Amino acid sequence: MSTETAKKPSVLFVCVHNAGRSQMAAAFLTTLGQGRIEVRSAGSQPADSINTAAVEAMAEVGIDMSAEVPKVLTTEAVKESDVVITMGCGDECPYFPGKRYEDWVLEDPAGKGVESVRPIRDQIKTRIEALIESLIPA
Repeated sequence: MSTETAKKPSVLFVCVHNAGRSQMAAAFLTTLGQGRIEVRSAGSQPADSINTAAVEAMAEVGIDMSAEVPKVLTTEAVKESDVVITMGCGDECPYFPGKRYEDWVLEDPAGKGVESVRPIRDQIKTRIEALIESLIPA
């Protein structure tokens, strides 16, 4: 099977509000994955808007996620994803056999300033780099 016809791996990032951690993870994977991975993010209880400190922290590393909006988690999004990465939504995330699930324990950036969000951003980037290596063999 050629790489042109091979199905791209797909990853869904889920947190409660889809305003900080999952958005940063999706933005990093979209950028660092260079189109080789399908990326989704959602929240079990989406916020009204993206966390401004998360937007600012990502802008510092050259990634603009200011146009993103929190999205509601759907069963379809989980079904269509190969890897589901949860970030603090616990039992609110639907489970389907045969999917790869990971739970990333990361501090919630809600209500924090950009100084407090930077270390969370950097932890997410490190995990995204490892995730890409696991999905796209060199």
